[in-house]
Amino acid sequence: MKGGKDIEKLIPHRAPFLFVDEVTAATTEEITAIKTFDRTEVNLQGSFQDFGFVPGTILIESMAQAGGAGVRLLEITNGIFALVQIESAQFFAGVPFGEQITYTITNHRLSEKIIKQSGKAHVNGNLVMEASWMSIKIDERRDS
Repeated sequence: MKGGKDIEKLIPHRAPFLFVDEVTAATTEEITAIKTFDRTEVNLQGSFQDFGFVPGTILIESMAQAGGAGVRLLEITNGIFALVQIESAQFFAGVPFGEQITYTITNHRLSEKIIKQSGKAHVNGNLVMEASWMSIKIDERRDS
């Protein structure tokens, strides 16, 4: 596996909508990635102020970005993929700002046109959410 720290070379997302810090491992079966959300991130400042939690929709997007970055790191697919279906999502605990999230993503289908994945998110070893989703290719171009 090549290094997965330069996420901007793997997926088209950019700040303030880039929600993965690093892909730490990637195989055709499983991808592992990390993200720590900082309270100063502009797009999250108004959410759950009394609780200090990262919004669940952002966690789903973050997990899908991590899965997409891992697939690109493996060089299995070309082009730009878009999240088109969230099949399921369950939340078991809030994720406080400043805590590192570890995503473990299972690849169910990897093709040139469709990516089907599921994943679990852990904070300090505790399961905080799980989800499954599908993405489809929307563009042949490849970001560099």
